[in-house]
Amino acid sequence: MKNVTTDSFQADVLDADKAILVDFWAEWCGPCRAVGPILEQIDGETEKLDVVKVNVDENPDLAMRYGITSIPAMKVFVGGEVKKELIGAKPKAALEADLAAFL
Repeated sequence: MKNVTTDSFQADVLDADKAILVDFWAEWCGPCRAVGPILEQIDGETEKLDVVKVNVDENPDLAMRYGITSIPAMKVFVGGEVKKELIGAKPKAALEADLAAFL
């Protein structure tokens, strides 16, 4: 999964031509580390949705802009707009159910 920064967010997420799931996370966050491999699997299993990561400690302006108050937080962007928000670590089946419209 690609790491996205403030500098690349516009091109990698907002201007993307398909749905992008942004995983807002941090190194110190245990649930973030638990959900990371699941998101990596989902990313590898579909062409319709790309998964990228934003480290909130390294990109606090993005966390602030998108109202990230707890992590892991995942937002699905389509056409530059947030279409779905998920908060907290979940098992793969639950994430896939939540993301079904984009998979």
